[in-house]
Amino acid sequence: MGKPILLIVDDEAKIRNGIYTYIHLNAEWLGNIYTAENGEEALEMIYKYRPDVMLLDVQMPVKNGFEVMAEAIAAKVCPKTIILSGYDEFEYAQKAIRLGALDYILKPCRPDEIIKKIKEVLNIKEEESPGEGDEEETNPIIEAAKRYITEHYKEDLSLAMVAENAKVTAPYISTLFTKYEHSGFIEYLNQYRVERAKLFLRDYGLKTYEVAYKVGFKDEKYFSKVFKKITGMSPSEFRKTI
Repeated sequence: MGKPILLIVDDEAKIRNGIYTYIHLNAEWLGNIYTAENGEEALEMIYKYRPDVMLLDVQMPVKNGFEVMAEAIAAKVCPKTIILSGYDEFEYAQKAIRLGALDYILKPCRPDEIIKKIKEVLNIKEEESPGEGDEEETNPIIEAAKRYITEHYKEDLSLAMVAENAKVTAPYISTLFTKYEHSGFIEYLNQYRVERAKLFLRDYGLKTYEVAYKVGFKDEKYFSKVFKKITGMSPSEFRKTI
């Protein structure tokens, strides 16, 4: 598997070029980095280069960030998306997360924070990039399983489903989760769902039960119990810290 491809989409040249330069110099684990100055150009880049991850501004000429995501999703070519948003556009970022964005970054922001977010959505450990360290630190089967979870966490996922997608047995993949993630499958899945829930909870237009459903929980009480176990706070208490 080659290095991940990144697409940076922002109509402000200073911001776009600044992000490109910093990432190019400090993220050698990334492959090609492309840039686009508007939504139409972004879609051309997506269709042509099929980036793995995209930094996407919301307010842009020609096509805005929502239109870019909607068209790419409809064509089933949407990269993992991180929203770039100004403080006065936070409401737009919330909408993008509903549409499927994995995270958002408020501008102005530190370049190192952008790299951190990219690593998170690509499931790359912060302290170690591909090609570094001991080969036993990663496993292609567990990485494929984690990617499957990021794409299907909203569904009624089971260990058997993840194992079937990876073409291995459930007991075997369970062992891999314990070895490489130091947690069981359910623990890992719940942790991921809670991290996603934190983003949705920033949208006060969503009720707790709606957030629970959006991240794969069918029962609000169980969701609240898991959320508190992982974060030490109930969903409503977490909202007060935002």
